[in-house]
Amino acid sequence: MERFAEKIVMVTGAGRGQGRAHALRFAGEGAHLVLCDLPAARGDAELDPPATVPYELSKPEDLEETARQVQALGRRAVAMGADVRSLEQMSAVVAEAERALGPIDVLVANAGICTSNPLPTMSVQVWQETIDINLTGVFNACRAVIPGMIERGHGGRVVAIASMAGRAGWENIGHYAASKWGVIGLVKSLALEVAPHGITANVICPSSVNTTMMHNDSSYRLFRPDLENPTREDVLPAFASVNVIPVPYVEPEDISDGVLFLASQEAAGITGATLSISAGVNALNI
Repeated sequence: MERFAEKIVMVTGAGRGQGRAHALRFAGEGAHLVLCDLPAARGDAELDPPATVPYELSKPEDLEETARQVQALGRRAVAMGADVRSLEQMSAVVAEAERALGPIDVLVANAGICTSNPLPTMSVQVWQETIDINLTGVFNACRAVIPGMIERGHGGRVVAIASMAGRAGWENIGHYAASKWGVIGLVKSLALEVAPHGITANVICPSSVNTTMMHNDSSYRLFRPDLENPTREDVLPAFASVNVIPVPYVEPEDISDGVLFLASQEAAGITGATLSISAGVNALNI
């Protein structure tokens, strides 16, 4: 049985990693997908690309590949370049998607970045880009989608991706922790406001996930500051040391399991919740 047959699901940050995994899982269960990620080019009135991210950002061809894989599963896909920092762009995605596919039933606010800098010397740009993408980006996606859900009166689902770093302080990623803590507060507040309309809003908090956000030189140096040029093999024990279950990270598909559950009818009575998929990190009084 396809839990999301003919449902319309929007995923931000869908070019690769968790976003692609979520999209493909929904498609495998019958949904049609609205996919967005960073645009190919920007005009004078557009936002500059985030300049503080130390790893390669998703490319338009990544988003096209996600759409291709969705279509290979027999589902329709609308893929659009859009920056979650812009409410105007997110609203344009929703308008185009609803013209092409129909009303959006599920929003997965997944787009995010992670950088590492100590707070006493952090630049304003590093702070602002992280907050703008990770927190304001979730607000913009919700703001673009939810009025239509309310107007139609048929309920809806919102699932936002936060982090275990949003449950505690973490050295050298205070800006990231603040952004993800903010996502939790935002979505819990949203859950209270939209509950009378039959809409649920929940958060998933992963620990380390096997994506580019973890596998880059900056992340490796953060976990192995004792080495000048740590490799993937060098950091695996350090990654695992953070988790209770002795694994270096969870897989994107592990997070997708939680996303689909919270978006499903089985979770109709769950809202304002924070689901930790974190290899046991949540057991550490966080």
